[in-house]
Amino acid sequence: MENLTSNKSLVNVLGVVYVHTRTSDGGDLYLTRFAEPYHDHFEIKNWYEKDWFYEKRIRLIGTSSVYLVPTRTVNGKSLDLVVKNCRVGEDVPINTHTLQEFCDAEFNSPWEEFSLVMEMREGAYGPRELKVKTQRPLAIYVPPDRMQPWQSGRSRSKINRIHAKHPGIDLDILKQYKLIYEWIIGKNLPEVFEHIDLNDEEIIRHLKGINYKVLADLDRKGYLVADMKPEHIILSEENALRIEEAGHAEDTGKAYKKQLDLLYQLIEEGDYSVIDYELLMRTARHDDEVKDSRRHHYLDDQRDRFKPTSLPAYLERSEIFGVPYVYGHAESTGGHLWVVGRNARLFDYFLPERWRKTPSLKLSDKKEVFYTITKDNIHLVWEISRVGEMPDEADEDRYDPKIIKYGINSPFEEFFIAHRLNELGIPTVYVRAIYMTGSTKIESSVDFRRYESHKHLLDPEGSPILQENHNYITIRGYYNGPDYSVAEKGPLYVPVDLSKAVYQGLIDEAACRSFLDNVKEKLRDVGYDGSLLKTNDLLLAVDTDGRIMNNSYGAPEVIICNFERIWKISDTADSLSEPLSYVVRDDFPEENHI
Repeated sequence: MENLTSNKSLVNVLGVVYVHTRTSDGGDLYLTRFAEPYHDHFEIKNWYEKDWFYEKRIRLIGTSSVYLVPTRTVNGKSLDLVVKNCRVGEDVPINTHTLQEFCDAEFNSPWEEFSLVMEMREGAYGPRELKVKTQRPLAIYVPPDRMQPWQSGRSRSKINRIHAKHPGIDLDILKQYKLIYEWIIGKNLPEVFEHIDLNDEEIIRHLKGINYKVLADLDRKGYLVADMKPEHIILSEENALRIEEAGHAEDTGKAYKKQLDLLYQLIEEGDYSVIDYELLMRTARHDDEVKDSRRHHYLDDQRDRFKPTSLPAYLERSEIFGVPYVYGHAESTGGHLWVVGRNARLFDYFLPERWRKTPSLKLSDKKEVFYTITKDNIHLVWEISRVGEMPDEADEDRYDPKIIKYGINSPFEEFFIAHRLNELGIPTVYVRAIYMTGSTKIESSVDFRRYESHKHLLDPEGSPILQENHNYITIRGYYNGPDYSVAEKGPLYVPVDLSKAVYQGLIDEAACRSFLDNVKEKLRDVGYDGSLLKTNDLLLAVDTDGRIMNNSYGAPEVIICNFERIWKISDTADSLSEPLSYVVRDDFPEENHI
């Protein structure tokens, strides 16, 4: 079998660095720094080989599938692993909620869970003297097989709701994720009380009290667990034995008091561990502080996005049509990500788990374009690229000769155009990142010109950047002012497209038409055709008092936000200026042919 030390690479997901390897069964394994010294133990044959796993596993008490599994002995040592199936996307059983305020809690993704556990272990937030002990997160294993929907246990209605809010974005609902933790040798609180001579009513009273104390400790450190139970509080084997032995005192009438005194002393000193983190989250106070800090750093980094930073091993530099990118994988979905600029610190902000499931507002009746505030409190607009498609019947430009001749731009062409127009002094929204989904695109393409013209453009791994069997998402900033001004806490604006500006009484119809004509004329002057731009493709920036942001000439600044149908027309320009030959595949139905 293939050894895990071969073909391994470093990846970073939500601040946790993993050693990523392909397993002998074709799956993916991500080892944390705690597991990497024992990489041989995590070879499939040493813990997940079918006969071994089913024979050796011990089902642990709980609502999810959690098992204690020993590894085979490797180099004279066996590891006890806790293996659990991630329940992301499943409905949270209502009886697991301890407080009504958590009724909307959702299970963490494997990457979010490990990130939060690592963060909590570091203990940077809250009182320094208080430490929260946890199991050590060891590895995430993604088996190669995809489940049938009925096997996943994930709520079809919930998945459908997420799909409706986020069409075209990977959810990986049929992938299985196995989280592997280190086993803590010890006993949970109910097991400890089995050796204390109390009646059931007294035991329940003490269990509740200790549970609230541990919740209070977590709160002081900035965390909470929506389904906290006494079973999740573990005392070490040594301390559990001390409590049991305290019950052997000569004065049996006072033995239970000694046991309780010792137990409460251990709890007060924080000498316990907390397990089960699938509903772990930051407190609102802590989360707000983290978001504020990350947003502050994000704004500074966006202002300096073209200044090179050191590049970690899991990221690469790329340049496409002259636009610089930081390139890497979205490990949670199997997708690929290109982040504009040379600042590697920006990459994590655009991982799909930061924005793909946050509440969103649809901005267009005709296109899949959404506004969202990410988990880092960053305002973004994301849009499913229509590359490879032709306008549908609802589009008034469906039969426009220029659409037929030039087609819809690829995401990389869009970003080149936005980048170039800004250089030429024509304001555009800030383009941030391009995300290629890991899942296979369901819709059939009908216009293959971009795939043909881009086939020589390769990512750092040698694959074409534009692939017809994947969806592409373009991510841009929600325009609230120039990057330099926002980073320096200058005035913040709200973007309003020209058609809505007329409706809101900010401008009249004549000004709206004049702004649109002026932008088209400016584009012609620099060799671009923007004749198909509409009023909702142009933005004004409006402050809190309803005043429109002006440019350096004292006139309203008009900002372009759609680059699908802007084409370069200069005869001396690069290959983008040449109309591409139209290619129609014969393996698609006749009605898809134009």
